Amino acid sequence: MTHHREKLTEEFARTVTVPGKYRDAHGLMLRVMPSGSKQWVQRIAVHGRRRELGLGGYPLVSLAEARKAAFNNRRIARGGGDPFAANRSGIPTFQEAADKVIEIRRPSWSSAKHAAEWEATLHRYVFPQIGGKRVDQIGTSDVAAVLMPIWHEKNQTARRVRQRIGTVMKWSVGRGHRQDNPAGEAMDSVLPRHDGTPRRRPALPYAEVADAIQSVRCSAAARPIKLAFEFLVLTARNLGEVRPARWDEFNFEGAEWSIPDMRLAANQNWRVPLSTRAMEVLREARENSDTSGLVFPSPTGRPLADSRLSELCRELNIQAVPNGFRSSFRAWAMEQANVPYTVVEVALARTSKSEARAGDMHSDLFHRWRELMNDWADYLVSA
Repeated sequence: MTHHREKLTEEFARTVTVPGKYRDAHGLMLRVMPSGSKQWVQRIAVHGRRRELGLGGYPLVSLAEARKAAFNNRRIARGGGDPFAANRSGIPTFQEAADKVIEIRRPSWSSAKHAAEWEATLHRYVFPQIGGKRVDQIGTSDVAAVLMPIWHEKNQTARRVRQRIGTVMKWSVGRGHRQDNPAGEAMDSVLPRHDGTPRRRPALPYAEVADAIQSVRCSAAARPIKLAFEFLVLTARNLGEVRPARWDEFNFEGAEWSIPDMRLAANQNWRVPLSTRAMEVLREARENSDTSGLVFPSPTGRPLADSRLSELCRELNIQAVPNGFRSSFRAWAMEQANVPYTVVEVALARTSKSEARAGDMHSDLFHRWRELMNDWADYLVSA
């Protein structure tokens, strides 16, 4: 929900806790998340297209600093420039960001030894790999390249290195230099357990997803299973939403899928935009539809068994579980797609209840979501 105020104040920014967006001047808004975190964002028209630019987190970025940045961005846009490119030009390298984090945290550390350990591990393991890269250009694969050589042999050290990379990345998020932490949750599906056993919900690197789809297409699996697998990947939905999908949930003219609330954890009706390729998959499925009303029926006319797609992945040596492809999509979206963090979270249905209601979703947000899913489908076709 967007709240309109005459003008924000520093006291209001410090004390507000109700989730929503609070407007200021020049398109500046304070976004309060359900978790309590607060982010400055600016809605601005660049070359005739409305876009959303992150300006950093509060209180690391004050109201005065956010206003100054918003004013400068609008001035650049009105002059025909691109404030997105202008903001990227001042983004530090990982080593520059790490130096700033160390200086900020140094007074709170109990001893000089702790600061020395921080610096030593970064200089030995991290800086040679990613120290010279800008923080907005570092992805999960870059962090994995740092950690994998020492993950088994020096696991405790590797865990400390991951934590320290994550601290630098969280600072970068707070300063508005990027929108996610590539050393965080996304790494859980990449790193093996210390004892070498696979994780419960592994995911493929996004560069390998297109090959997985091709393996399924060429397999001996039944046609509904093949199509259900591809549709699952293309839409980045949960298996529990795709298996029972029915034809009356789809709007072919509008290329939309309305998932009933009974199948959603948020208990909300959810309207999902479908890419051109996802619609092609549906049309292929409709050519062989039966009388059950199910899009992807089993031979018995009931929804596919919960384990069938997992079994297919194992049979084809695809090192992932079906729901793990959501993590693959998320990693691709954060590293390759030029969309705000909010759009990615909406696409994965990780928003607050007020944002999740189909009727409340801003048309521009839904449009950006549709563009994101078409870009994902195009990537899978061309990869």
